[in-house]
Amino acid sequence: MMDTDLRSCEIAVIGAGPAGLMAAEAAAAAGLSVQVFDAMPSVGRKFLLAGRGGLNLTHSEPLAAFMARYGDRQQALTPWLRDFGPEDLRAWADALGTQTFVGTSGRVFPKDMKAAPLLRAWLQRLRGQGVQLHMRHRWMGWADALNGITPPVLRFAAPAGEVRVRARAVVLALGGGSWGRLGSDGTWAPLLAQRGVPVAPLAPSNCGFDVPRVDAPVGETRREFFLELIGRGAPAVGWTPHFVERFAGQPFKSVVLSFTDSQGRRFERRGEFVATATGVEGSLVYAVSSLLRDEIVAHGHATFHLDLLPDHTPERVLAEVRHPRGSRSLSTHLKSRLGLDGIKTAVLYEQLGKDGMSDPVALAHAIKALPITVVAARPLDEAISTAGGVAFEALDTRLMLRTMPGVFCAGEMLDWEAPTGGYLLTACYATGRAAGAGAAHWLATQA
Repeated sequence: MMDTDLRSCEIAVIGAGPAGLMAAEAAAAAGLSVQVFDAMPSVGRKFLLAGRGGLNLTHSEPLAAFMARYGDRQQALTPWLRDFGPEDLRAWADALGTQTFVGTSGRVFPKDMKAAPLLRAWLQRLRGQGVQLHMRHRWMGWADALNGITPPVLRFAAPAGEVRVRARAVVLALGGGSWGRLGSDGTWAPLLAQRGVPVAPLAPSNCGFDVPRVDAPVGETRREFFLELIGRGAPAVGWTPHFVERFAGQPFKSVVLSFTDSQGRRFERRGEFVATATGVEGSLVYAVSSLLRDEIVAHGHATFHLDLLPDHTPERVLAEVRHPRGSRSLSTHLKSRLGLDGIKTAVLYEQLGKDGMSDPVALAHAIKALPITVVAARPLDEAISTAGGVAFEALDTRLMLRTMPGVFCAGEMLDWEAPTGGYLLTACYATGRAAGAGAAHWLATQA
């Protein structure tokens, strides 16, 4: 293929999610021609899916608290979040005709609770800026045979065959590795690693976990049996068939989950989560998922504790459990004295067994601090988001790869993670905007 056969553009943005579209907007605002490429048939697929339950754009808490949600990556992300933070994102949405409101939890949503109108208005503005969109173009890396050409040539698999594009600058906004069917499949990682870019392995974040299947033999405690299973290797996972049949998919409401990892990091929060056929998932579990995941990687398992009745003191619980119940069943007794029934009673039976349930002290202790052990995070493709990605040390202050001048990275493909609640989207927007502006600035210095 000769040089004259190549398509050309000033800035190529690869990835048409929030980070990529924001990069395109920032670069186009600088007066540059921008072309966006994406493997999917349409833009913003994961963005639209997130909007089905009411698009959580950002969060209203003070900026210092907001930035603390990014944990170990707070310092790295702070410059871009200060340049384009939660209030800037709300103003940006308002300029597109999407007014927002703050919910009771502090989360920020569009007033119509929909993602599609915002995306349509955004695409209209991008087209007005001259941004061109190329769908069904899957990035395959660079054309090695053309290494002598500067800038390097991008390769795409398209419906009509391979397409090659020479762009003066490139913004990669390819997402993480979760929800691959929506475009974020992580296939970019080896392409960058081959070019010497340090990439931390992708790992599930905001994810569910599997519990071990622990059917203890008669005369052996479930804890002893679990420790034996760990010693034998990876245990089978999931609740007992009895529990799954009756309670899989049901929520644990108004509980407190607490966890302290082996490094002394502590988490404690009130909320709810859901029992699955193999374990647990939901908002409260997602909030602690990074700590649980890292503990499992380090030690093979992690154990958190549930306070099933956070509004009751331990003394009151013990007194009510010990109260004479006459001919009533234990389940009826717990419901009448403590309001404890359904999935909460079931999980006590699941974890304690009949012997443990018959011991008032052990039962009362479990109601206030029930240990739940998890042994594996759910697969990456099931996670809401991912950890890992391009190391910040590989990037300069404008998000350009130090070893690949003119190539910028943004969004979830960077090595950061955050809880749900608007933090994920906000950082994607902020880093996308920074990368697009960085690409425009870099081109200006090359003139």
